[in-house]
Amino acid sequence: MSTYRTVFCCVAAVALGVAMRDASSAPLAAASSAPASSSSSAAPRMMSRDEVTRIIDNTRKIVSPNGVDERLKLRIGGIDQWVSIRGRDRRNPILLVLHGGPASVVMPVSYTFQSGWEDYFTVVQWDQRGAGKTYAANTEAQMSPGMTAAGMTDDAAQLVQYLRRHYGKRKIFLLGHSWGTVLGTRLARQHPDWFHAYIGVGQVVNMLRNEEIGFAYALREAKADHNEQAIRELEAMMPYPGTPPMTIGRIATRSKWETYYGGVAHGRRDFSFYADAEELSPDYSQTELEAIGKGSAYTFRHLLQPLFDIDLDNTTRFECPVILFVGQHDYTTSHELAEQWFDRVQAPSKRLVLFADSAHMPMLEQPGRFLVHLVTDVLPFAQKAGDAAPVEITRGH
Repeated sequence: MSTYRTVFCCVAAVALGVAMRDASSAPLAAASSAPASSSSSAAPRMMSRDEVTRIIDNTRKIVSPNGVDERLKLRIGGIDQWVSIRGRDRRNPILLVLHGGPASVVMPVSYTFQSGWEDYFTVVQWDQRGAGKTYAANTEAQMSPGMTAAGMTDDAAQLVQYLRRHYGKRKIFLLGHSWGTVLGTRLARQHPDWFHAYIGVGQVVNMLRNEEIGFAYALREAKADHNEQAIRELEAMMPYPGTPPMTIGRIATRSKWETYYGGVAHGRRDFSFYADAEELSPDYSQTELEAIGKGSAYTFRHLLQPLFDIDLDNTTRFECPVILFVGQHDYTTSHELAEQWFDRVQAPSKRLVLFADSAHMPMLEQPGRFLVHLVTDVLPFAQKAGDAAPVEITRGH
C-alpha cells in the first residue's frame, strides 16, 4: 500500500505530490563492485532499510567526548514534541532550525547536509506541532488547540527556554526556513535578547503576492518552453490567485509547474530527491515516515487559509541582528520580495547572502557554500560573545 506524499514548502502553500512511499519497507539492492555480466545468474545482495539506516547513522556518529547527540521527546505546549540535538562540542553556540511547511519536516533529511554544521554549532532540529514525529506522538485532538501561528510561536519560545536553561546559554541562533521564517520573525521580535541573530532562509514576506509572482514565473517559463499542457492548466486558473479562500487544487497546480521549472530546486524538475532522502533517514522509523503526509494533511486543515493573511511587508524592525540567505532562483518564497524586504529591515546589523545556483533549498542545493556563510557570517556573533569553542591552532607563514 502506498501513501500520497504532499510537500508544503510554504510559498503561500506549496501543495505538491512528489513521491509514493512504499509502506512495506521492501529491501534495497546493494550496488555490486563486480562488472555486469549477462551470463551471471547471481542476484544482487539485498539490504533492508534497517541495515541502510544503521550504516548512515554510524558514519555520522558523534564520538567527541564533549559532543552531544540526543533525540528527545519534550513536553512543550501540553503535548510531546520531538527534537534532535547534535554537535561535536558543547562549547559551540546552539542553532535552532525552524522547518518550513507548515509540517514540511527537515529532521529526516538533515543527515544529507548537516554534518559540517555540527563542527561549529550544536544543531537542533524540531518537528513542530502537527509535523512528522511530533504528529505521530500525539492525537489530533491533543494538538489542535495550539495549531495557529501564535500557538506554534509559543511552542518555539518554550523550546528556546529549554535549550538556554539545559545547555547554559544566554543566547542562541534562530534559523527559520520558509514557513519557519513566519515563526522566526515573530519570536525574534518578541524576545530579541534570546538570540545572537535571526537567520531567514527562504524568507516569507507577503503570501498573496508570493503566489502571484510564483504563478507568473511558471506561466512565463511554460510559454517559453511551448509547454501546451502547462499553459492550458495555468491559464485556466486566471486571474490567479484571485480572491481567497484558496483551494489545495489551485495551489497544487501552480506549485506543480513552478517546481517543474526550478522554482523550488534550481535545475530540478521535481522534489523527489528530498522524498528519496527521507526514505533512508536514520532519525525516522517507517511508521514515522508515514506520519509525515498525515501530518501535512492535518496541518492544512488548520493553517491553509490563515496563511494567506500573512503579510510582513511592514514587519521590519528588529532588536537583534538579521541575516538572510536567499536563493537567486527562489520562486517558492519569492527572492524578489525577500530582497526588497531586506532593504527596509532596521536592525543592529543586517546581511544578505544571495546563492547564485539555488532556489528555495540552498542548504541542499549548495551545501558547501551554505556552510561557509554560516561560519563567516553567522558564527562571529557567538565568537564575539565568548559562546564558541576555540578555533584550530595553525602554524606556518
